[in-house]
Amino acid sequence: MVTKVQIRSQFDLMSELTLRLIEELNLCEYTKAEYYQLPDISTVDEDKVAESIKVTKISGELAHKAILNSFTDIYKKQGLSSRVLKRHPGLLVIKNADKQALINRIAQVNKAKAAFKECILAIDNNDARFEAVHNAVPNLITLAAYRKIHSEHESPFSVRFTWMHKHATKTLTKKMALEMLQKSASYRNPRMIDQQKWQALVAQEQLRVASLGEKEKLRIRRPTRVSPQVNVRYTAQNRYHVSAALPFILINPEPDVKLGVLPNYEKPLSHPRKRDYDFLVDRLYLEQVEK
Repeated sequence: MVTKVQIRSQFDLMSELTLRLIEELNLCEYTKAEYYQLPDISTVDEDKVAESIKVTKISGELAHKAILNSFTDIYKKQGLSSRVLKRHPGLLVIKNADKQALINRIAQVNKAKAAFKECILAIDNNDARFEAVHNAVPNLITLAAYRKIHSEHESPFSVRFTWMHKHATKTLTKKMALEMLQKSASYRNPRMIDQQKWQALVAQEQLRVASLGEKEKLRIRRPTRVSPQVNVRYTAQNRYHVSAALPFILINPEPDVKLGVLPNYEKPLSHPRKRDYDFLVDRLYLEQVEK
């Protein structure tokens, strides 16, 4: 059983190491600091999916301060959504730093974040987990606390920003899908005034899933909000991307590294790779897994 003391102890370690990293970064020389401020999302607007997102670029000292502050932005704020997390895309290019010391510190912070997440997820029940966390650390947004700090200490060809559309996927058996539908049949759907119509809709969904073979594999493929990401490229074949939910730290690069900026987001009208999904249950994004 995970105790309040264990949660608080692991949180305090993570916080202490994060503050040490911030202090060390504050003492480092830097050649570039850019912070891409995104609009705040209120509790009123948290269910709206943005068609466009305006990015405000901040540079220099103000950006440096915003970047350092972002690493401790893990608490709920009055009037702002705690369900749609605030993202902090940015770039801090460090020069003449003790590279190994900085690499080690970032690794320490990320290890502490992973241990804190593991401690929380050891509590199986969602309600018990929520209560335990918020008793130990009031107003904490756990997903914000879990965020890994990404950095690069080699010198790539380029570091650029873009927007990514992701899907949250979960694989289910036929039995699991039917159990999920059985639970949803008992819910009250605020979008449907007539509860009987809601239950009839779910019953149709249950019939559709029940008609499948017992060994059929199913998957929920739910689209998530668009999010900023960092693309790091060495060559056409050697490249990778990571989340830009926190600023990216580039340590002692060569002066000719090509650096990009995060553009405004505009939802594309169409995408060449987009496919039409034939969902078994549209509202759950439930589909059969192709064999």
